Amino acid sequence: MAEYYKSDRGIDVGNIILSSANIGDPSIQGSFKQQDGRYEIVAGGEDIWGVRDQFHFAYVVHTGDFDFKVRLKSLDMPHLYTKAGIMARAALDADSPHVYMMAFPDNSLRNKNNGGCEFQYRETAGGDSVAIYPDDYTTVPPEFPVQYPDAWLRLKRSGDEFTAFHSSDGRSWKRYTQFAMKLPHECYLGLAITSHASEAAVTAVATDLTLE
Repeated sequence: MAEYYKSDRGIDVGNIILSSANIGDPSIQGSFKQQDGRYEIVAGGEDIWGVRDQFHFAYVVHTGDFDFKVRLKSLDMPHLYTKAGIMARAALDADSPHVYMMAFPDNSLRNKNNGGCEFQYRETAGGDSVAIYPDDYTTVPPEFPVQYPDAWLRLKRSGDEFTAFHSSDGRSWKRYTQFAMKLPHECYLGLAITSHASEAAVTAVATDLTLE
């Protein structure tokens, strides 16, 4: 599988070539297309949560450490809990362990989160999903807002340490959380999108994808 990267200085030397798959057999099958650095993902799926997931995944098979960044330009809102973001996943099975730095369509109040970003994970196959919320979920404006078309996400791996970041410009990054979890040295890494509305699809558009 070919992989191409941007340099640290932002000089475009090609696109990251992604494969894609529907995970968990959603009733609405998703699709993926990329052209000139623009990535458009259409997804169905009930959720990325609980003990199994339903979503569309655009990914590479990656070995070792990484620093993955993306700009989410748009995300439809068929449901309050529609999600899009960067995922590192052990397998393409619906109940696979994974870590997920993701964004919601807006900054509405959701449980212990008043911003648009969240970090989620599943440590064991078939285990429950867990969310890490902002330390302060009462601040106005929120600490980690989404502001489309400039909703930037970043997920970095160093061994078993995963660090998630948020940015509004792709240059100044604020750490959301750091979390230690074992994933295979070779994992599936990419963009994961779920509608959370089984009767409706969602479209996400991403650009400025870099993998270092």
